[in-house]
Amino acid sequence: RVHEPTETEADQEDPGSARVFSGIQPTGVPHLGNYLGALENWVALQNRYPSVLYSIVDLHSITQPQDPDQLRNNILDMAASLLACGINPEKAILFQQSQVSEHAELSWILGCLTSMPRLRHLPQWKMKSKQKNEGSVGLYTYPVLQAADILLYKSTHVPVGEDQVQHLELAQDLARIFNNHYGELFPEPRALLSSTQKVKSLRNPSAKMSKSDPQTMATITITDSPDDIALKIRRAVTDFISEVTFDPEQRPGVSNLVTIHAAVAKLSVEEALSQASGMDTGAYKGLVSEAVIQRLTPIREELQRLRADRAHLEGLLAQGQLRARELAAPVLAEVRHRVGFC
Repeated sequence: RVHEPTETEADQEDPGSARVFSGIQPTGVPHLGNYLGALENWVALQNRYPSVLYSIVDLHSITQPQDPDQLRNNILDMAASLLACGINPEKAILFQQSQVSEHAELSWILGCLTSMPRLRHLPQWKMKSKQKNEGSVGLYTYPVLQAADILLYKSTHVPVGEDQVQHLELAQDLARIFNNHYGELFPEPRALLSSTQKVKSLRNPSAKMSKSDPQTMATITITDSPDDIALKIRRAVTDFISEVTFDPEQRPGVSNLVTIHAAVAKLSVEEALSQASGMDTGAYKGLVSEAVIQRLTPIREELQRLRADRAHLEGLLAQGQLRARELAAPVLAEVRHRVGFC
């Protein structure tokens, strides 16, 4: 089933000995691809593992220019979005990265163990610096901060997409390098890969769905109204064949709709196709719309409720900060001692 996480060797270990960490940038309300590809899995992980941390990684977000007021709002919006999607602060530690200063200090120490060629080979630096013609030092070194985010909590498992695997490999490398230099301290974190297929742009099914897509009809956000969702799916790019089939190479647009339908309705691709039997693509878009609306409506309504109570959101993040620091402070203290700072 497309919504189930892939079972790996790491999955089969005793959950009681594991710690899960993941982070998300506060770059606006999540879209359907974020929810199906990551956040739905986060909810499942918090129910499986006893020690789980989810961070709103605002330090990462300033590698690109940010309006301070907008950033403050985005941080609370992301907190509200995560809660609305099902993150439970009693099961997972939800916190704002910049409020736990140990992240930045460990990043500096790990950065001093990282070679420049190692960072230059990471694909996101190549892509993002090329887009901007040049990149900031922060953009260049943010994979080291990602590694610090993970290692600071001695995390054993990290849910990642395939495009983040190389960054996790850097965290594994830095765990080994630090341990070799200063003695065994950090476990090597393992990837938890989801089997959910990537949700594609509704207007360009060769590209991922993205918040930054300039075409408003390309992306469904979790705050879209039922009318907005229906309109976007109705205008989704398909092809001239009326039958509904699943062939991502030859029919990417229709296949993207099948992927979305299967994921939101918790069906296999085969089950989704069975429901589409006898429908043309126009009628099938209506079925997909209804499935998406049914899945997102409770999330949208809860998000609207949470957004109206900033004090509640700020209080939850403050509690998460304290709990995160309880875990981070002794680890960094041990790192400082081993490095020779104290």
